[in-house]
Amino acid sequence: MKYKDYYATLGVEKSATPDDIKKAYRKLARKYHPDVSKEKDAEEKFKAMAEAYETLKDPDKRAAYDQLGSHAPNQDFRPPPDWERHFAQGQTSFDDVDLADLFAGLGGAGSAGGGFRRRADPNVPIPGRDYEAAVRLTLEQAFSGTEVQMDLSIPEYDENGVAHRVPRLVTVRIPKGVIDGQKLRVPGKGGAGMRGGRVGDLYLDIAVSPHRLFRADGRDLYVDLPLAPWEAVLGASIELPTPAGAVNLKVPAGTRAGQQLRLTGRGLARSDGTAGNLYAIVQIAVPTVLDDAQRALFRQLAETSTFNPRAHFAPEAAHET
Repeated sequence: MKYKDYYATLGVEKSATPDDIKKAYRKLARKYHPDVSKEKDAEEKFKAMAEAYETLKDPDKRAAYDQLGSHAPNQDFRPPPDWERHFAQGQTSFDDVDLADLFAGLGGAGSAGGGFRRRADPNVPIPGRDYEAAVRLTLEQAFSGTEVQMDLSIPEYDENGVAHRVPRLVTVRIPKGVIDGQKLRVPGKGGAGMRGGRVGDLYLDIAVSPHRLFRADGRDLYVDLPLAPWEAVLGASIELPTPAGAVNLKVPAGTRAGQQLRLTGRGLARSDGTAGNLYAIVQIAVPTVLDDAQRALFRQLAETSTFNPRAHFAPEAAHET
């Protein structure tokens, strides 16, 4: 069989912690997912790093993989003589076996890997394997919910426990209100069970792309709101964009820069039917191009106003506090 360096594929050291491995996988999944990546050979790289993660995230599979030793990528090799005794219980022929199928067959009680460890009772149902995939969404899709189609290639097992990679087109409904980093469980979309065992599940790692206007923090959204000086002083009615469409926002007189104006329930939805909030963060935008009449008005205001924005600089002000 051909050796594959799973650590190099994920860009981590052999001493990497499970959290390091998960972070590396998520970073690569966002970069190489075929639905969003423009990288060359993105689909092949995505499948390779998903295969590596499937083995290294599982402590038992990782331990078995580490026992194989180090070899050059794509080098022909055979596991050490005692490897089969420890991990495959003497039941495996390594001829024409892909490394991914070998480790898929080392699943625990919750997987469908009967080819290498499951020969005890041919009548016991074996549940299907669970699988994990990355999904990148726009903020609008996360806000409203969407339907995505995923072209997966996953190993399925025949009644003899032999793995075969089978392409599968999976359609998944993403509920509204998902957030970046969330993991969704899709029941019954994983690997097929054996001998009447249940079908496995599919777990989706959600990544939400940055938006040009809105920033998400959990289920709350934030948007910058530039105001002209007179709008902040006198108050105004502003048309404010939201993911659900524009709304009229009343800006009270005397609004300050940095102030947050809250629109309740305009954020991302929760499963209980409520939603986060949308916060408009006030910025004071100063006009940079003025004609003579406009400049005269500002000069008149400067001459007549008693407002001092730096009054707190005075020593007596500091003494009073």
